[in-house]
Amino acid sequence: MLRKEKREWMLVIRMFMGKILKSTQSYDVTLFQTPQFGQTKGYRQVYRLTVSGEDHDDVLAEVYRMFNVPDLVPKDYRARYVSTGDILLIDEGIYGQFFYRLSSDGWERIHRMHVR
Repeated sequence: MLRKEKREWMLVIRMFMGKILKSTQSYDVTLFQTPQFGQTKGYRQVYRLTVSGEDHDDVLAEVYRMFNVPDLVPKDYRARYVSTGDILLIDEGIYGQFFYRLSSDGWERIHRMHVR
């Protein structure tokens, strides 16, 4: 009887802690840039990678850090640093695609139609 109660209690604790502690997941991320800085049309895919994070904010911060710190830039990356106007696509498969544009205030979510 005591073992059964202990198991049930441990199960309740695990469920509770699982909701408190977020788990990391992998996100498919694509970076889009224009050929010249400051242009508003002509976005092209320049890099695609998988990033782990708790949520979109973690992924956005990690991508910004990765492509603006020279030691962290992937060896096969051939585009410029991430800057204002660049667009990031976070693809969650069946859960949808989310587009973010870097502005002077940080990353802002945009509608798909802005990628042209």
